[in-house]
Amino acid sequence: MRKWGIVISVFYALILLGLIGPAGFFLTGVKFNDWSDFLGGALATYKEWLFWVPAVALLASQALLLFLSVDTSQKRLKPRSHILVSVTVGALLTALLSSAVIWSLGFALRGEKFWDPFFKTQADTLLFWAALWLLWAILFYVYFRNSSAVVTRLISWLLKGSVLELLIVVPCHVIVRRRHDCSAPIATSFGIATGIAVMLLSFGPSVLFLYKKRLDSYPPRPL
Repeated sequence: MRKWGIVISVFYALILLGLIGPAGFFLTGVKFNDWSDFLGGALATYKEWLFWVPAVALLASQALLLFLSVDTSQKRLKPRSHILVSVTVGALLTALLSSAVIWSLGFALRGEKFWDPFFKTQADTLLFWAALWLLWAILFYVYFRNSSAVVTRLISWLLKGSVLELLIVVPCHVIVRRRHDCSAPIATSFGIATGIAVMLLSFGPSVLFLYKKRLDSYPPRPL
Protein backbone atom coordinates (compact mmCIF):
# COMPACT_ATOMS: atom_id res chain seq x y z
CA MET A 1 0.00 0.00 0.00
CA ARG A 2 2.95 2.30 0.38
CA LYS A 3 3.43 1.99 -3.39
CA TRP A 4 -0.08 3.33 -3.86
CA GLY A 5 0.82 6.18 -1.52
CA ILE A 6 3.74 7.06 -3.78
CA VAL A 7 1.54 6.87 -6.88
CA ILE A 8 -1.09 9.16 -5.34
CA SER A 9 1.58 11.61 -4.18
CA VAL A 10 3.13 11.82 -7.66
CA PHE A 11 -0.30 12.20 -9.27
CA TYR A 12 -1.19 14.98 -6.82
CA ALA A 13 2.11 16.74 -7.56
CA LEU A 14 1.35 16.68 -11.30
CA ILE A 15 -2.12 18.12 -10.70
CA LEU A 16 -0.83 20.80 -8.34
CA LEU A 17 2.09 21.97 -10.45
CA GLY A 18 0.59 21.33 -13.89
CA LEU A 19 -2.99 22.51 -13.43
CA ILE A 20 -3.65 24.38 -10.19
CA GLY A 21 -0.62 26.67 -10.52
CA PRO A 22 -1.52 27.92 -14.03
CA ALA A 23 -5.21 28.07 -13.04
CA GLY A 24 -4.37 30.38 -10.15
CA PHE A 25 -2.42 32.63 -12.54
CA PHE A 26 -5.35 32.62 -14.98
CA LEU A 27 -7.79 33.69 -12.24
CA THR A 28 -5.71 36.75 -11.39
CA GLY A 29 -7.19 38.42 -14.45
CA VAL A 30 -3.86 39.36 -16.01
CA LYS A 31 -4.47 40.15 -19.68
CA PHE A 32 -2.56 38.16 -22.29
CA ASN A 33 -2.78 38.27 -26.08
CA ASP A 34 -2.20 34.61 -26.86
CA TRP A 35 -1.23 31.32 -25.28
CA SER A 36 2.46 32.12 -25.50
CA ASP A 37 1.90 35.12 -23.21
CA PHE A 38 -0.09 32.96 -20.82
CA LEU A 39 2.58 30.27 -20.73
CA GLY A 40 5.24 32.93 -20.20
CA GLY A 41 3.30 34.35 -17.26
CA ALA A 42 2.78 30.89 -15.78
CA LEU A 43 6.50 30.17 -16.15
CA ALA A 44 7.30 33.43 -14.38
CA THR A 45 5.05 32.30 -11.53
CA TYR A 46 7.07 29.10 -11.18
CA LYS A 47 10.25 31.18 -10.90
CA GLU A 48 8.92 33.08 -7.88
CA TRP A 49 10.27 31.58 -4.65
CA LEU A 50 7.11 32.62 -2.79
CA PHE A 51 5.08 30.29 -5.03
CA TRP A 52 7.16 27.30 -3.95
CA VAL A 53 6.59 27.87 -0.22
CA PRO A 54 2.90 26.82 -0.23
CA ALA A 55 3.51 24.37 -3.10
CA VAL A 56 6.18 22.44 -1.19
CA ALA A 57 4.07 22.63 1.97
CA LEU A 58 1.12 21.05 0.15
CA LEU A 59 3.22 18.33 -1.48
CA ALA A 60 4.98 17.43 1.77
CA SER A 61 1.70 17.41 3.66
CA GLN A 62 0.11 15.09 1.10
CA ALA A 63 2.97 12.61 1.44
CA LEU A 64 3.04 12.74 5.24
CA LEU A 65 -0.71 12.28 5.63
CA LEU A 66 -0.72 9.38 3.19
CA PHE A 67 2.10 7.46 4.85
CA LEU A 68 0.83 8.21 8.35
CA SER A 69 -2.61 6.85 7.48
CA VAL A 70 -1.66 3.72 5.52
CA ASP A 71 0.96 2.35 7.91
CA THR A 72 -0.86 -0.54 9.56
CA SER A 73 1.84 -0.89 12.20
CA GLN A 74 0.50 2.26 13.85
CA LYS A 75 -2.30 0.20 15.38
CA ARG A 76 0.17 -1.41 17.78
CA LEU A 77 1.65 1.90 18.90
CA LYS A 78 0.34 4.52 21.27
CA PRO A 79 -1.89 7.12 19.60
CA ARG A 80 0.40 10.00 20.52
CA SER A 81 3.50 8.48 18.88
CA HIS A 82 3.09 10.65 15.78
CA ILE A 83 0.67 13.26 17.09
CA LEU A 84 3.14 16.12 16.67
CA VAL A 85 3.69 15.24 13.01
CA SER A 86 -0.05 14.95 12.36
CA VAL A 87 -0.83 18.16 14.23
CA THR A 88 1.97 20.05 12.47
CA VAL A 89 0.76 19.00 9.02
CA GLY A 90 -2.89 19.68 9.82
CA ALA A 91 -2.07 23.08 11.30
CA LEU A 92 0.05 24.01 8.28
CA LEU A 93 -2.78 23.29 5.84
CA THR A 94 -5.38 24.95 8.04
CA ALA A 95 -3.16 28.02 8.29
CA LEU A 96 -3.07 28.18 4.49
CA LEU A 97 -6.85 28.05 4.31
CA SER A 98 -7.26 30.58 7.14
CA SER A 99 -4.82 33.05 5.63
CA ALA A 100 -6.57 32.79 2.25
CA VAL A 101 -9.92 33.55 3.89
CA ILE A 102 -8.55 36.53 5.86
CA TRP A 103 -6.79 38.02 2.82
CA SER A 104 -9.81 37.55 0.56
CA LEU A 105 -12.22 39.08 3.06
CA GLY A 106 -9.80 41.95 3.70
CA PHE A 107 -9.52 42.78 0.01
CA ALA A 108 -13.27 42.41 -0.55
CA LEU A 109 -14.10 44.78 2.33
CA ARG A 110 -11.27 47.33 2.17
CA GLY A 111 -9.87 46.92 -1.31
CA GLU A 112 -6.18 47.41 -1.88
CA LYS A 113 -5.91 49.53 1.29
CA PHE A 114 -6.01 46.27 3.25
CA TRP A 115 -2.58 45.11 2.06
CA ASP A 116 -0.31 48.09 2.76
CA PRO A 117 -0.61 48.47 6.57
CA PHE A 118 -0.01 44.80 7.33
CA PHE A 119 1.79 43.07 4.44
CA LYS A 120 4.28 45.50 2.98
CA THR A 121 6.89 42.80 2.29
CA GLN A 122 6.90 39.09 1.48
CA ALA A 123 8.46 38.46 4.89
CA ASP A 124 5.37 39.96 6.55
CA THR A 125 3.20 37.53 4.59
CA LEU A 126 5.26 34.54 5.69
CA LEU A 127 5.31 35.71 9.32
CA PHE A 128 1.53 36.05 9.30
CA TRP A 129 1.16 32.53 7.90
CA ALA A 130 3.66 31.16 10.46
CA ALA A 131 1.73 32.80 13.30
CA LEU A 132 -1.49 31.15 12.12
CA TRP A 133 0.39 27.87 11.79
CA LEU A 134 1.56 28.07 15.41
CA LEU A 135 -1.90 29.02 16.65
CA TRP A 136 -3.61 26.11 14.88
CA ALA A 137 -0.87 23.70 15.99
CA ILE A 138 -1.49 24.58 19.64
CA LEU A 139 -5.25 24.26 19.25
CA PHE A 140 -5.00 20.93 17.42
CA TYR A 141 -2.55 19.51 19.94
CA VAL A 142 -4.81 20.42 22.86
CA TYR A 143 -7.83 18.95 21.08
CA PHE A 144 -6.26 15.77 19.67
CA ARG A 145 -3.73 14.80 22.33
CA ASN A 146 -6.03 12.10 23.74
CA SER A 147 -7.49 11.03 20.41
CA SER A 148 -6.77 7.66 18.79
CA ALA A 149 -7.81 8.73 15.26
CA VAL A 150 -5.88 11.93 14.71
CA VAL A 151 -5.17 11.52 11.00
CA THR A 152 -8.68 10.57 9.92
CA ARG A 153 -10.28 13.38 11.91
CA LEU A 154 -7.77 15.93 10.61
CA ILE A 155 -8.46 14.88 7.02
CA SER A 156 -12.19 15.24 7.62
CA TRP A 157 -11.65 18.73 9.05
CA LEU A 158 -9.43 19.73 6.13
CA LEU A 159 -12.01 18.60 3.58
CA LYS A 160 -14.79 20.52 5.31
CA GLY A 161 -12.51 23.50 5.83
CA SER A 162 -11.54 23.65 2.16
CA VAL A 163 -15.21 23.64 1.13
CA LEU A 164 -15.99 26.44 3.62
CA GLU A 165 -12.95 28.39 2.43
CA LEU A 166 -14.09 28.20 -1.21
CA LEU A 167 -17.60 29.32 -0.24
CA ILE A 168 -16.04 32.48 1.22
CA VAL A 169 -13.22 33.14 -1.24
CA VAL A 170 -15.13 32.69 -4.52
CA PRO A 171 -17.64 35.51 -3.78
CA CYS A 172 -14.73 37.71 -2.65
CA HIS A 173 -12.98 37.01 -5.96
CA VAL A 174 -16.10 38.06 -7.88
CA ILE A 175 -16.30 41.29 -5.86
CA VAL A 176 -12.69 42.36 -6.43
CA ARG A 177 -12.81 41.44 -10.13
CA ARG A 178 -15.93 43.56 -10.70
CA ARG A 179 -14.32 46.41 -8.79
CA HIS A 180 -11.29 46.17 -11.14
CA ASP A 181 -8.76 46.15 -8.31
CA CYS A 182 -5.16 45.74 -9.37
CA SER A 183 -3.57 43.35 -6.86
CA ALA A 184 -6.63 42.08 -4.98
CA PRO A 185 -7.43 39.29 -7.51
CA ILE A 186 -3.97 37.84 -6.85
CA ALA A 187 -4.90 37.13 -3.23
CA THR A 188 -8.36 35.78 -4.02
CA SER A 189 -7.07 33.60 -6.87
CA PHE A 190 -4.48 32.23 -4.44
CA GLY A 191 -7.37 31.43 -2.10
CA ILE A 192 -9.28 29.56 -4.79
CA ALA A 193 -6.20 27.60 -5.85
CA THR A 194 -5.38 26.79 -2.23
CA GLY A 195 -8.91 25.63 -1.44
CA ILE A 196 -8.98 23.30 -4.45
CA ALA A 197 -5.48 22.01 -3.66
CA VAL A 198 -6.35 21.17 -0.04
CA MET A 199 -9.62 19.58 -1.11
CA LEU A 200 -7.83 17.32 -3.59
CA LEU A 201 -5.14 16.61 -1.00
CA SER A 202 -7.80 15.38 1.43
CA PHE A 203 -9.23 12.88 -1.04
CA GLY A 204 -5.97 10.95 -1.40
CA PRO A 205 -5.51 9.89 2.25
CA SER A 206 -9.28 9.49 2.67
CA VAL A 207 -9.65 7.00 -0.18
CA LEU A 208 -6.53 5.04 0.73
CA PHE A 209 -7.51 4.93 4.39
CA LEU A 210 -10.93 3.52 3.52
CA TYR A 211 -9.23 0.90 1.36
CA LYS A 212 -6.94 -0.02 4.27
CA LYS A 213 -9.91 -0.19 6.63
CA ARG A 214 -11.64 -2.68 4.32
CA LEU A 215 -8.49 -4.84 4.18
CA ASP A 216 -8.18 -4.79 7.96
CA SER A 217 -11.76 -6.08 8.27
CA TYR A 218 -10.86 -9.32 6.45
CA PRO A 219 -10.00 -12.27 8.69
CA PRO A 220 -6.29 -13.20 8.76
CA ARG A 221 -5.18 -16.02 6.52
CA PRO A 222 -4.41 -19.30 8.28
CA LEU A 223 -0.73 -20.19 8.43
